[in-house]
Amino acid sequence: MAQLSSNLLYIAFFIYFAASIVFAISLFGKKWRKSDEATHSKKWGMWGFTLSAVGFLFQLGYFITRWIAAGHAPVSNLFEFTTFFGMAMVFAFLIIYLIYKSNVIGLFAMPVAIIVIAYASVFPSEIQPLIPALQSNWLKIHVTTAALGEGILAISFAAGLVYLVRTVNQEKASKSTFWLEAVMYTLISTVAFVILSLGFEAAGYSSTYQFVDQNEQQVTVEYTLPALTGPTDGTYVSGNEFGPLVEAPAWMKGEKAAHKLNTLIWSIIGGLVLYGLIRLILRKRIGAAIQPALKNVNEELVDEIQYRAVAIGFPVFTLGALIFAMIWAQAAWTRFWGWDPKEVWALVTFLFYAAYLHLRLSRGWQGEKSAWLAVVGFVIIMLNLVVVNLVISGLHSYA
Repeated sequence: MAQLSSNLLYIAFFIYFAASIVFAISLFGKKWRKSDEATHSKKWGMWGFTLSAVGFLFQLGYFITRWIAAGHAPVSNLFEFTTFFGMAMVFAFLIIYLIYKSNVIGLFAMPVAIIVIAYASVFPSEIQPLIPALQSNWLKIHVTTAALGEGILAISFAAGLVYLVRTVNQEKASKSTFWLEAVMYTLISTVAFVILSLGFEAAGYSSTYQFVDQNEQQVTVEYTLPALTGPTDGTYVSGNEFGPLVEAPAWMKGEKAAHKLNTLIWSIIGGLVLYGLIRLILRKRIGAAIQPALKNVNEELVDEIQYRAVAIGFPVFTLGALIFAMIWAQAAWTRFWGWDPKEVWALVTFLFYAAYLHLRLSRGWQGEKSAWLAVVGFVIIMLNLVVVNLVISGLHSYA
């Protein structure tokens, strides 16, 4: 059953990739067009939607079969949560497409979902029994609802990014072009990290270090990427010896804190290299290269999609990440709130999107300002997923 689950996820991944290509053809593929532009866009858009829906069904099959194999909801670690987050994005996109029939959202949303699912692949995917802290019905209630809310909010990011690429003046350097390229770099750095992780895994790289943690216990940590940062006062044990070049800061607690920081640094370095190669090929900013294909995009429609995604995703996220989370925290730790890093970041996300809705409704922040807020909101979500999980130690570090 576990092998079937993995196969279904692989199939879904490649179908999503095909759907992204089809959405690209609907916008870029004029040389294949034998009919008028509207008919061409509608036909290829429906094919893209159909492939996305089929891929979603395969990923839903993965989710169900893994649940059966594991005996619990498959959202208990980073691999499972991140794949579910990607699936929630696709589900949200399918609903949005049925309402607005926007191919350009598919062109941006599906690749982001692919990147998220590919990112999940770098984490251990073995099915493991639940630790006592997670043996609760609130696991599936809290985590799935929070991930679904984040998936819907991610569609606002895709729409906001479309709006910015469409409207930002790319003819001269400015703060807007700089930050737009920074967003592109962030997406590319995630792709680079996936490539690096899978590459070193294929090469069989592994190294092991030992150190004494804050509880005076000897801990062994395995690195699957060369150790640029190692544990404080750690010693090399076995494997492919490399470095570490520096030790992790003393304030970074947790047995895998140095390993997680190492992961983040490799993402940054890999992103810089891959982004540089893409810029050399394009000989222009990535946003400038994409912009001509979006000249016929309806800005007002994209702006509305971005707002609607937040209006729907915000209450779902609030329900799952705050209300359900506090109920479970009371049951598990006898307190509703404890300022754990994960709890704090969920609150930051809540406050940010609450501010977004306030500014949108009371101040009339539409267009570019609203689009930037949608992009920043997704950055906050990804910081929660990547940095808080991989670098900062807390009660949720078991994920």
